[in-house]
Amino acid sequence: MIEKIKALCIKHKEVLLYLIFGGLTTVVSLVSFWICTYPLHINVLISNIISWICAVTFAYFTNAKWVFEAKPATRREAFRQFVSFYVGRLATLGVEELILLVFVTLLHGNEMIVKVIAQVVVVVLNYVVSKLFVFQKKA
Repeated sequence: MIEKIKALCIKHKEVLLYLIFGGLTTVVSLVSFWICTYPLHINVLISNIISWICAVTFAYFTNAKWVFEAKPATRREAFRQFVSFYVGRLATLGVEELILLVFVTLLHGNEMIVKVIAQVVVVVLNYVVSKLFVFQKKA
C-alpha cells in the first residue's frame, strides 16, 4: 500500500508540489490582503494588488526552484522566465480584480469569502500559464 502511494506521489510530484506551494502562496496572498484591507483600511482593489505583489514574488521563487525545477541555461533565459511569469500572473490578476470588483464593490459581498473563491480560480489558471508558457520543458 505504501509503495503504491509513493509511486503515485512520484508520478504526480509536479502537481502535488504546485498544490502545496500554491496553498502557501494563497496564504501569503490572503494574509497580506487581510492586513491591507482591515488593520490598514486600504481600498480592497489596492489591497489586492499589494497582496498580488507579495504572493507572486513568493510563487516565482518556489515554482522555479521546487515545482517546475527550472534550470535556465543562460541569464537571458532566466530573465525570460521571470518576465513571462509576471506577465502571466498579470493576466490572472486582471481576472481576480474583476471578480473582486463585481462581487465586492458592486454586489457588496464579503471581501474575504470572495477573495478565497477568486484565489481558487487564479490558482488553476496560474498552473496552466506556468506549465504551458513559463517553465516549458525543453525537448
